[in-house]
Amino acid sequence: MSARILVVDDEEIVLKSCVRILGNGEFQLETVNNGPDALRRVEDSHYDIVILDIVMPEMDGLEVLQRIKESHPDIEVIMITGLSQIDIAVRAMKRGAFDYLPKPFEPDELKLVVDRALERRRLLRENLNLKSEVGSKYRFENIIGSSPPMQSVYRLIAQCAPTNSTVLITGESGTGKELIARAIHYNSLRKDKPFVPVDCNSLSETLLESELFGHIKGSFTGAVSNKRGMFEIADGGTLFLDEIGNLSLSTQAKLLRVLQEREFRAVGDTRTQTTNIRLVTATNKDLKAMVASGSFREDLYYRINIFPIQMPPLRDRHADIPALAFHFLNVFRNELGREVTEFSEGAMNALANHPWPGNVRELENTVHRAMILASGKVIRRAHLANIIDAPVLSDVDVPRTSEELKRAKKVAREKSVEEIEKRFVLEALRRNGWNVTRSAEETGMQRANFQALLKKYHIRIRGATPDTDASSES
Repeated sequence: MSARILVVDDEEIVLKSCVRILGNGEFQLETVNNGPDALRRVEDSHYDIVILDIVMPEMDGLEVLQRIKESHPDIEVIMITGLSQIDIAVRAMKRGAFDYLPKPFEPDELKLVVDRALERRRLLRENLNLKSEVGSKYRFENIIGSSPPMQSVYRLIAQCAPTNSTVLITGESGTGKELIARAIHYNSLRKDKPFVPVDCNSLSETLLESELFGHIKGSFTGAVSNKRGMFEIADGGTLFLDEIGNLSLSTQAKLLRVLQEREFRAVGDTRTQTTNIRLVTATNKDLKAMVASGSFREDLYYRINIFPIQMPPLRDRHADIPALAFHFLNVFRNELGREVTEFSEGAMNALANHPWPGNVRELENTVHRAMILASGKVIRRAHLANIIDAPVLSDVDVPRTSEELKRAKKVAREKSVEEIEKRFVLEALRRNGWNVTRSAEETGMQRANFQALLKKYHIRIRGATPDTDASSES
């Protein structure tokens, strides 16, 4: 039976666009142009997905969302909006939205988020056994983010997963490379076979070769029994080599032989074993530069770089931060047994504006720490002191003389002014689609003065130069 989808938007052009994109017979599609009619339809009929606009007459989309989730929590609601992404995401995620799409959206973006929502519904409806639960953890719907960079990653996963092609995942530490590797495996024809991860950064050369190829008793000091290697254990499945750039040249040569011949020898053994594995590798290093310097084999590089996937850093996908933050909040709420349910506006602004050098892993750890510190139901800005430049009052030394008091008050005033100025600039940019000229005009400032504030607070906009505007924050 095909999925039923209700599209709710007061703009006829949006309704027609959704019908054109989704109305190919794959889904049962209905449309309404206001919130009250949408709620009546939901009560009278069964829907799998509601695609819901934020700003509508009579009743806004956030209220409609809340009422749908109260009466039909199993319906997945996808929000569409032309307003400030961060603000809308915060409110929508609080009320249970599956995801959101900013207007205008591409046809592939809408199709992908609908497919992910339907996949989650399917998994929630099924009575999964333990093995299926483990596998489903790494399906698409558990990779958080709807930003354009992540949409590109989803498309690449969908293209390569059904094949046996070797995949090289690159990106900074903490961007989620292993999660992508697992998603590839669990959406492949090998999903019922083992997924075997190996951290190439954690073992010495000898131990790593033993880990990969196995060893026989007495082959080296400490080899007190035979051991199966990962190439044997992963036979028929996927072998994931994380941080492959840390392999020694000797181990690289042996790995290349396995990939070419599909056979290997355990350390100390004379017998040859065959293996049928799919290789997925990952690195945070520039392998091309390593090839040029002679520290990585060129022939191995071309062997593993058949299907590259570049993971974007979190600073290039700021629109995903609210969804990620609420995801981690829910994870740690269950793990820690806390009643924390939301972020204050100040806390979310702090999360949204942080550069995240540690990427998603840093955000996860920050939310974890804030959950421990929070005493009520709300994570507040004070709970995020580890990522906020301005010191918390309790961390400031109490002045001991009148002169120290004067200096402390001066510093406090300056920091308060700086915080207000920075938020003033960021909010103006968000309201105006990150366009510098429009932001300056709206605020009544000269463009040069507005740009001076950008420079003062190191606010960079992708593609922007002193004489040009751009549409998104880097």
